Amino acid sequence: MKRNNILAGAIVAVVMIAASLIPGSASAQVKGLGRTDLQQHDLSIPGWEAVQVIVDFKQGVTAPKHSHPGEEIIYVLEGIIEYKLEGKAPVTLKAGQVLFVPYGVKHEARNVGKGEAKELATYVVEKGKPLVVLAK
Repeated sequence: MKRNNILAGAIVAVVMIAASLIPGSASAQVKGLGRTDLQQHDLSIPGWEAVQVIVDFKQGVTAPKHSHPGEEIIYVLEGIIEYKLEGKAPVTLKAGQVLFVPYGVKHEARNVGKGEAKELATYVVEKGKPLVVLAK
């Protein structure tokens, strides 16, 4: 039993180290930008999954231009966030407002309010691909 606990602890440590090296993971973030993973589930459509996270923005912080291997559905929980989707005019959302980001569309988000901002991001994405792909 003790041997299993040691092995389990070692596996957890390796996973945590690996997660810090994977772009888009909770540990690989821009200063002032936080991510809390809420849930991740396979969908009934083979090869697809749903992922839900809360993204926290300190005042003035920008999430750099990026895309996702699927759709993103955003619900602003608090504050004011400006979103710039490639090919569209910027849109500024307040708490309670929503935004849909189509598959692969490069976008960025910036906290333009006074104080912190938060969004609930729900992703419907291809399984096995990085959740966040930074734009070049």
